[in-house]
This record gives sequence, C-alpha cells and structure tokens, in this order.
Amino acid sequence: MQKKVLFCATVDYHFKAFHLPYLKWFKEQGWEVHIVASGELELPFVDKKYTIPIQRSPFNKMNILAYKELKSIIDQNQYKIIHCHTPMGGVLTRLAARAARKTGTKVIYTAHGFHFCKGAPLLNWLLYYPIEKVLSRFTDCLITINQEDFNLAKKHRFKAEIIKHVHGVGVNTEIFKPVDENHRNMFRKSLGYAPNDFLMFYAAEFNKNKNQKLLIESLALIKDEIPNAKLLLAGEGPLLQECSDLARKLNLENMIDFLGYRNDIDELLKISDIAVASSLREGLPVNIMEAMSSGLPVVANDNRGHRELIENNINGWIIYNNSDILSEKIQVLEKNDELKRNLGAQGRNVIVTKYSIQKILEEKRNIYRLYMDEMEDVLWAVH
Repeated sequence: MQKKVLFCATVDYHFKAFHLPYLKWFKEQGWEVHIVASGELELPFVDKKYTIPIQRSPFNKMNILAYKELKSIIDQNQYKIIHCHTPMGGVLTRLAARAARKTGTKVIYTAHGFHFCKGAPLLNWLLYYPIEKVLSRFTDCLITINQEDFNLAKKHRFKAEIIKHVHGVGVNTEIFKPVDENHRNMFRKSLGYAPNDFLMFYAAEFNKNKNQKLLIESLALIKDEIPNAKLLLAGEGPLLQECSDLARKLNLENMIDFLGYRNDIDELLKISDIAVASSLREGLPVNIMEAMSSGLPVVANDNRGHRELIENNINGWIIYNNSDILSEKIQVLEKNDELKRNLGAQGRNVIVTKYSIQKILEEKRNIYRLYMDEMEDVLWAVH
C-alpha cells in the first residue's frame, strides 16, 4: 500500500507560500500527499485536499467542527507521517492525531515562532505557553525555526520526543537575487521609479505587530535630508487606512507608496536600495530573508527573528523601536554606496549558505527520513 503523508495548517495559502518544495519531494519518494486547511486554492503535488473550517482564533467555535472533521480524516487514512504548521493547525492536528499515534503515525509540528517569547505580553505566556507545553507530549518531532525558540523548548523541557532547529522554510535564491545597475534601472522605469530614487522596501500585513507607523515616522525625520527617498509598503490589513492617514498628516503622500497585495515581490526587491522592517515580533521572517537574498542591507526592529538574521555592521543593523535611530541608519546607507553594497553582499551570503531552499530541504529530509521505513533503525538509535 502506498505510504501517505498529511500536511495541516490553518490556511492553504501557507503551503503555496512556503512548502511546495517539500510536497514535491514526498511525491518524488513515491508517497501520497494529502493537505488539510481552510481555503479553496488548488495546489500542485497534492493527491487529496481537504477543506475544513480552521480559524486562527482559539476561541472561535468553528474550530470544534474543524477538529471533528480532521480527526475523521486522520482516523480513515492511516497516515505514516503528519506534519502540522501554524498555531491552530498545530493545536487541532496534535489533538486529533492522538489515537493515530498509538498505531504508529508520527506527528511533526513546526512552530513558526512561539507566541510566547522574550518581550512577549504576559497574556501570550498565560495562554499559549501552557497549550504548547501540554501538546508537546503528543508530538514526535518539534521543529523550531529560530535558536531562541529552540533554547526555550529545551529549557522548559517540552516533552516532544525530538526537538530540532531548522533554518526556516527556505528562500529561492535563484528568484531572489541581485541584479546589475542596468537591469535595476530598467525594472525601475517599468514600475514608475527614477534611477536616482532612494527606495526602501517592506512587505507585511498592516497590523499592530508589523508596526509600519515606525517607518512612516522615521521617514518624516529625513524627508528634507533625502528628498528623493520613497518608502514602498506592500500589503493589506486592518491598519492600512490608519497608516495612510498618518502619511498624509506628516505630508509624506509623495514619498510613500502603499502598494497593496503584490505577487511581484522579487521585482520590487530588485529595484530597491535597502530593506526596512518594523515588526515587534517575528519567528524567522521570510520577507527579510528574501531581501537579504536579493542583496539588500536591512535595518530592522529588534526581535528574535531579526536578531537571528541580522548582525550589526555585517549585513545591516538592529534598532530598538526608535525612529531617530532608524532614520540615522537610513541616512548612513543613502550616503555610502560602497557600505550599502558590502552589507547587501554579506546578507546574500548568509542566505545562500544557511537559508536557501536547498539547505532547508536537506535539513527537513533528514527529519522526515527518521520516520520512513528505510530509516526506522536510525529512529531507534536516536532514542
């Protein structure tokens, strides 16, 4: 009988954005690949897709129905491996797979940044920490994507049989790569920007955590010193209008482009001079890894995900939620092309050597093979 693997997440876009290479790899090994999530996307490399009403909020009653449907799917299919992602995807899947684990199913959970961490609100610790601690008992392999979360899981003695650190979900370094000046200017012209514009880029949902107000306030401090500066903000979200109003209030309408949802992030990075990031909390941010892979220096707010990727004076700077310091670093980069190129090149090197799709696929293959028939002896040796 063909072996089956199940991937679970809150929304199906999560797989389109981050996991297609890993679905493809399982297909190449001869496995049947199933997906469970909310959403109606058609995904490649998938034999069967189940749509269930998983909700992000742990208090949404629809999650009760989602749990029942998920448990029925798991009980019927006799999966050999289940890999779950996202907070609610991880909660519901591990609860629903308890009986299946007793008959040999192995459950892997990737924590894409614990909601409880250094500097997180007390409420996050009170709510999410006990949930993750208890559910670790129903986890064969817990994967963290940054060192801080790995250390936290070890320190607090999470009961997963194995705890691994994997360097994120991987970046396609052939798509996200630097271009020469001629190509950059050509791309700029096609998108309506001038060769001498100083373009700063950030892609993120407009919400409280992503904190775009910090970027807007920083730009206001340097609008006279760098009149050719433009802040490109890609994304949508509940605070988009509030940020737009702030830009208008600070007379920055001509210096900020609110780009909305974009599917050409690679081209926007190719035309940009630097990447900026203002979020308060991150696990391991793909938007910053893509910017680094594109050869951009990064000025980013202090959080565990940014600290994992950015080293001061090597490939950018970490700032501490301070618009004055952020504006100072932007001015330094605008005035020094050689420094900008050197920091960007170092960032590109970090991604290629540690965070490329090829590197992450190798790390994940080693984990998956622990639970495949041909590697059962290795699994026992690990224990």
